[in-house]
Amino acid sequence: MASNTQDAAHGAADAAHGSAPGMPQLDFSTFGNQIFWLVVALVVIYLILSRVALPRIAAVLAERQGTITNDLAAAEDLKAKAVEAENAYNKALADARAEAQRIVAETRAEIQAGLDKAIAKADEQISAKAAESEKAIAEIKAGALESVKAVATDTAEALVTALGGSADADAIAVAVAERTKG
Repeated sequence: MASNTQDAAHGAADAAHGSAPGMPQLDFSTFGNQIFWLVVALVVIYLILSRVALPRIAAVLAERQGTITNDLAAAEDLKAKAVEAENAYNKALADARAEAQRIVAETRAEIQAGLDKAIAKADEQISAKAAESEKAIAEIKAGALESVKAVATDTAEALVTALGGSADADAIAVAVAERTKG
């Protein structure tokens, strides 16, 4: 029972102070004061956000958007320059190939002209040597024919004398000439 008396004493002391059991936020007697301070706090937060934080955030976002736009424009410019450089490279490569083909054709023509000159010179030398050889062969042939005629004449005279006849030099020369004609 002593504990019952202590609880009653605490209850009487609480009633004397005017406090009610429970959460103070739910005390209807302080609702007006709580709502006033809630509105003041919300207005202060709104003013801080609208005057300080949100402009800074908006500035950062605008700066980022500007940077992104500038970077995209720069990338487009660089891409266009790269395309131009590639086209210039391809044109230079085609020009270089055409120039190389022209140089090859000129060199081939020069080599062919030199070769034609060398062949013509060699043909002239061969023709000259062939003419000299034919001339030499004709001289040798003429000399051999004269030698054959001389040998044939001498042999015919020797045969006619060996067979017991008289050798007529003119008749033997005519006979040898007729036989050597062909």
